[in-house]
Amino acid sequence: MFTGIIESIGLVTAIQEQGTNKTFWISSPVSGALKVDQSVAHNGVCLTVEEVKDGRHRVTAIRETLEKTSLNNWQLNGIVNIERCLQLHDRLDGHMVQGHVDTTGVCKMVQAQDGSWLYTFAFHEQFAPLLVEKGSIALNGISLTIFDVGKDHFSVAIIPYTYEHTNMKELKEGTLVNLEFDIIGKYVLRNRQLQGS
Repeated sequence: MFTGIIESIGLVTAIQEQGTNKTFWISSPVSGALKVDQSVAHNGVCLTVEEVKDGRHRVTAIRETLEKTSLNNWQLNGIVNIERCLQLHDRLDGHMVQGHVDTTGVCKMVQAQDGSWLYTFAFHEQFAPLLVEKGSIALNGISLTIFDVGKDHFSVAIIPYTYEHTNMKELKEGTLVNLEFDIIGKYVLRNRQLQGS
């Protein structure tokens, strides 16, 4: 379980393909403190640490993960948002994030607004019931409040701290991002579907 409050950013230093899997080596300020078998969110995708060495850590994404997230598009020297799992004695500063990406979205617009940034993202309209005005979303693992919610788009406003300490500054029009919708909304929707059938 995560909160969507990014702990650090990491750099993709190596990519290896093995069958239908991809293995990534990530260098980050927290890599040296990680342990094998820990769950760590990478751009919002929960991956298991397989090895820690020389200030880097290794994770592998299987075909299912590569098909449902943006990890297949990762490239050498790419910037990745990193968050270690929640400790039960911590404050929950963001919202409940599982690290289980639901789908991807596409950045449609980035607009500087004299001290903040406005981003608009498109997504498949089948997920529209999971978004509400002023609700939460995990976007590349970042807990954000959404607004201007339509059937196939939403917007977020980014403060300078988030812009500087995550990979939001790397996003441009056409960039693919990972989206995880609020778990509470998923349970409510599932319950309504079951009652309606």
